[in-house]
Amino acid sequence: MNKIYFVRHAHSIYTPDELNRPLSIKGLKDAEKVTDFLKEEDIDLVYSSPYKRAIQTIQGVADYLDVPIQIEDNFRERLLSDYPVEDFNEAITKVWQDYDYSFQGGESNNVAQRRGIISLLKVMQEHPDKNIVIGTHGNIMVLMMNYYNSKYGFEFWKQLEMPDIYVLTFDNSRLIDVNRIWI
Repeated sequence: MNKIYFVRHAHSIYTPDELNRPLSIKGLKDAEKVTDFLKEEDIDLVYSSPYKRAIQTIQGVADYLDVPIQIEDNFRERLLSDYPVEDFNEAITKVWQDYDYSFQGGESNNVAQRRGIISLLKVMQEHPDKNIVIGTHGNIMVLMMNYYNSKYGFEFWKQLEMPDIYVLTFDNSRLIDVNRIWI
C-alpha cells in the first residue's frame, strides 16, 4: 500500500514567472500549518513540483523529517497557454470541457494528465509501501485524481483551497480510497 499526500500549494504572490513565484505572507503561515499537520502523519518521502510555491509549502515537512525534497518536473502545474489568455475562467472551462483541446503552446487535459500519471506511477513503483508527500498544484493534482475517478473534475477543482491536502491510498497502484485531510 502507498499513501500519497497531495499537497496543493498555499497562496502565492502573482508574478508572471511561474517557476519562481513565491508564497505570500498568508501562504507562508499556512505552510507552517501544513507542516504541523503532516508531522502527525507517518511520512517517508517528500516530492515536489519544481515551482517555488509548491516547494515552500512542503519545505517544513522535509526539514522536520530531515529528508531532501525530490523534485519531479512532471508534478508542475499544467501549462494552459504559452501566451496570456484574456479570460482565464473561460480558457480553463474550455480545456475541462474538451480533454483533447489545448491553446497555442499549452497542454490539453489528456497531455497534462498523462505526464502526471506517468510520474505518479513511477514514484509508487520506486517506493512501494511508503507514505509520500507530493507538493503540487490544483489542476495537475485533480487531473491525476481524475485519471482514477471522473468525479474529480472541473467542479471539484473549483472547490479546492490554497493549501489543500488529499490523501490517496493505493494498493499496487490501484486507487482504493481518497480523503481530504486539510481543514
